[in-house]
Amino acid sequence: MLRSRNKAGVRISRAPQTNGQVESANRVLLRGLKRRLEKAKGTWAEEVPRIVWAYHTTPQSTTRETPFSFVYGSNAMIPIEIQESSPRFQNFVDEKSNEERKVNLDLLDEVREEARIKAEALKRRVEYKYSSKLKPRQFQVADLVMWKAHPYQLENKLSPKWTGSFRVIEALGNGAYRLETLEGGAIPRTWNATNLKFYFS
Repeated sequence: MLRSRNKAGVRISRAPQTNGQVESANRVLLRGLKRRLEKAKGTWAEEVPRIVWAYHTTPQSTTRETPFSFVYGSNAMIPIEIQESSPRFQNFVDEKSNEERKVNLDLLDEVREEARIKAEALKRRVEYKYSSKLKPRQFQVADLVMWKAHPYQLENKLSPKWTGSFRVIEALGNGAYRLETLEGGAIPRTWNATNLKFYFS
């Protein structure tokens, strides 16, 4: 947590920016907790280690690897494999296992790099799919437009989803526009074309 003071000397706390991975992992953990605690909500503290273990030993959809394997170089042996005497448990040899673990740790950097490439490729595919369906709106100077209402402006489900009318006074490129009110009052911020649509009077 970063702490600083504004011009008035008031202390401000700011959380550092992240790339969204922590929030994504937290969402998965919370979803798992909700499923386990539908009836006994007071026992969530006992369930957290099980949920975290399940998350760490489950292959991720983007990389096809488990978070555990990214740290230790091999997949964890889950409790059911020990209880049911799986072939992996029965054929365990301590010396051979140590040798294989050393090899896996030597190859760990390559596995992580391959996973990074897979995740990046998936991100590009999602971005391409989104961009191919996106139909950007083009506005000219003097066009009348409406902008999408902010959630805090919606009093109920019947509130209008668009606000306006406004006039385009400048096209800045890359879908950014400057607007003004119909009385000529400038609006200080720029607006993206995805949040605008034509106003027909």
